[in-house]
Amino acid sequence: MTDSWIMFRRQLIHLKRYPSLTIMLIGLPVIFLLLFVYVFGGAVGAGLGGGRHAYVNYLTPGILLFTVAGAVAGTAISVAMDMTEGIVDRFRSMAITRSSLLTGHVLGSLVQNFLAIAAVLAVALLIGFRPNAGPLEWLALLGLLTAVAFALTWLAVALGIAADSVETASNTPMFLSLLPFLGSGFVPTDTMPSALRAFAENQPFTPIIETIRGLLLGTGIGHSGYIALAWCAGISLVSYLWARRGFKRRAAR
Repeated sequence: MTDSWIMFRRQLIHLKRYPSLTIMLIGLPVIFLLLFVYVFGGAVGAGLGGGRHAYVNYLTPGILLFTVAGAVAGTAISVAMDMTEGIVDRFRSMAITRSSLLTGHVLGSLVQNFLAIAAVLAVALLIGFRPNAGPLEWLALLGLLTAVAFALTWLAVALGIAADSVETASNTPMFLSLLPFLGSGFVPTDTMPSALRAFAENQPFTPIIETIRGLLLGTGIGHSGYIALAWCAGISLVSYLWARRGFKRRAAR
């Protein structure tokens, strides 16, 4: 735990010294939020039966998940830098727990994720987003976003370890940012062609978005909450095992 805490502090120092990365991770979701609300919101919102106001309420949950998916890309890059620039070899010569390096990356990424989520949510509130969540719903939302960020962060760590270079690590997590577009994040799935609709309704991000939307707007979540948590647990387990195995193999070289 002491070693993990030290590695966590290392990541916090990186966040402090290089704030431009966090700003970029916040800026892209905010741009998409403003773009979709003010350019497409009138047309899409009319289909939802409430105009631009209805669309900002519909869109914000998808943007929040898009924010998480974009933020973990920085984790993959950071891990790849450690794996390729020799710092791991230096840590191997010290009396520290090897897994603490990965734990530090995960905890640092969670902090960065919630900074980005808070900033994007604040902008959404400024442009008209009006949640109906009570204290229990906000608490459940916090738990769900933590589970999602934890799962995707471990996946990003595994991708960063598997990458041969920093450039590769910057590209491999990009599919995570596309999944909200191919789900219910930006438009209802029943407006999509049948083949795309089948994919959208069965990919992991759709039940997560629907759960976030239901918690924020008070519309009910049905079975999507259990499905979302099951996806988070499965992604976390597989990614953790993949990351641990890859780290041991590369650190032993």
